Amino acid sequence: METNKIYNTDCLDGLKLLDNESIDMVLTSPPYDNLRKYNGYSFDFENIAKQLYRVIKQGGIVVWVVADQTINGSETGTSFKQALFFKETGFNLHDTMIYAKNNPIPLTHNRYEQHFEYMFIFSKGKPKTFNPIMVENKLAGKKRSEKTKYRQQNNELRKINTTGKVKGKSIKGNIWYYSVGGNLTNHPAIFPEELAQDHILSWSNKDNIVLDPFMGSGTTAKVCLKTNRKYIGFEISKEYCEIANRRVQDVCCQLDLFKE
Repeated sequence: METNKIYNTDCLDGLKLLDNESIDMVLTSPPYDNLRKYNGYSFDFENIAKQLYRVIKQGGIVVWVVADQTINGSETGTSFKQALFFKETGFNLHDTMIYAKNNPIPLTHNRYEQHFEYMFIFSKGKPKTFNPIMVENKLAGKKRSEKTKYRQQNNELRKINTTGKVKGKSIKGNIWYYSVGGNLTNHPAIFPEELAQDHILSWSNKDNIVLDPFMGSGTTAKVCLKTNRKYIGFEISKEYCEIANRRVQDVCCQLDLFKE
């Protein structure tokens, strides 16, 4: 199967055409519950999860961005059910991350406003790639307290010496904040390009192959081109496929201009 191409097909059909352990990373956001009326299409989650395990390389990562619908006053819990099934399939639940929205849309429910979605990070064995995003420490250069305590697995407290100065940078936490909106496409649920870029840079290297089985408006493909990764995308909706290809073509034109 060719890379740097978006296939207008059901992702399960497309996945079956991929070789075993041929994909370095998966980044996607499926049309969860009925929050997205995905042009009337549905998907076979369990068989897709099994196929993802087959095609991902040992040490590869699946980033699964998902949330739950509220029905009759209760969240469905679909996201957790999916995470547990990924584990049953053989994946490790490497991390449960949060995609927090700086400017969420008020829903005026009888509960606190919904400000986040889950970003489940599944790995096939130990992750082979981790290029952590580093952030500046507010107390960089200041002297640490001389002693602190932490609780060991046997429930005993142990003192550790932390003398010295606070280092300049640390690995970013697993709650990531992004602004939403500004969607100029006709796709109902485009995720921020910065989110895609942060994950792609974190979990893959140049020339790796990144798969998005629900390509949607093409954000994953765009970011792959900008970061020198290869991509494969599946998108069942012809309308969304056309949107994605237009966005990809715009990026190709911009990159060609920089080469001149």
